[in-house]
Amino acid sequence: MKSTTIIISLLTFPLFFSCKDEKKENNPFESADIISVKTASVESLAFTNNISVSGLITTENQANYGFKIGGVVSRIYVEEGQFFKKGQLLATLDETEIGAGLNQTDLNVKKYERDYTRALNLYKDSVYTLEQLQNTKTGLDIAKKQKNAVAFNARYAKIFATADGFVARKIANVGEIVGAGSPVLAINETTQNNNYLLKIGVTDQEWASVKTGQKAIVKLDGYPEKNFEATVFRKSQSADAALGSFQVELKLKMGNIKPAVGMFGKADIQTNKAQDLIVIPYNSLIEADGNKAFVFIVKNNKVKRQSVTINKFENNKVFIKDGLQKTDQIVISNSAYLNEQSTIKIIK
Repeated sequence: MKSTTIIISLLTFPLFFSCKDEKKENNPFESADIISVKTASVESLAFTNNISVSGLITTENQANYGFKIGGVVSRIYVEEGQFFKKGQLLATLDETEIGAGLNQTDLNVKKYERDYTRALNLYKDSVYTLEQLQNTKTGLDIAKKQKNAVAFNARYAKIFATADGFVARKIANVGEIVGAGSPVLAINETTQNNNYLLKIGVTDQEWASVKTGQKAIVKLDGYPEKNFEATVFRKSQSADAALGSFQVELKLKMGNIKPAVGMFGKADIQTNKAQDLIVIPYNSLIEADGNKAFVFIVKNNKVKRQSVTINKFENNKVFIKDGLQKTDQIVISNSAYLNEQSTIKIIK
């Protein structure tokens, strides 16, 4: 009987120690609220508040070329995208009707010249009165003015380039009947390569901080490896109703490069307006949404959830507009496991 009791006691002994060990394994959970974190001090930098914007390439001067008089388009000597020189003939009208008009006015002038000569001789013979002579002279003068007007219009039956440029679009084609002043060619002038502009849209505050002559750096999608220098050329004095923004034009220094009108470009305008901003690591942010986010700051071995306003991102840094002080310590690791009731242990 004693032997049976000893055996039972021996079988119970490992079970007792097994329960005791299990209880010891549960002890670490008693300190689970202490979370190890890394912290960093915030930095303050004097940041030049450049304006980053985008837009499309255009040229300083754009125009629609057309004929002064109506008629049938006879020839167009250029194609879309083709460059031309100042004074080059670009298009002509059919001259059949124009030539007939010139001949008619020329014959009319000759008739009035004969009438005036005859009236002058009759006046000398006292057959014509002075009034009749003057009326004949007036008719001759009118005929000459009509001839000059027709000749002037005939000169504008041809389109000549008023400056170097290229054809952006052909609006009319050979054989079409066009009215007086109707556009035939849409052109962009390129007298010099610095006539290329980047037209951008800016907000009210950006428009107010941009000044004519300020420097900018432009990148074009068509030339991704190049940075082009630019200056603020002009600012619109009214908002674009369609876009809801103010238009600013940057004049580019393109060298020997001739970009296509409509190319997309990005610009950084140097406003020379310095601003003190707090800089923190990107991995310290939690719950970022637009320009709003949160960080944890250290307060007596506890953490406080602090709202911040983001100014901009740059690589792995975040520029904070407001919400932090220069003396704050922020959590940069294990932020996802924290709340304001957590106890922390700062590690290096």
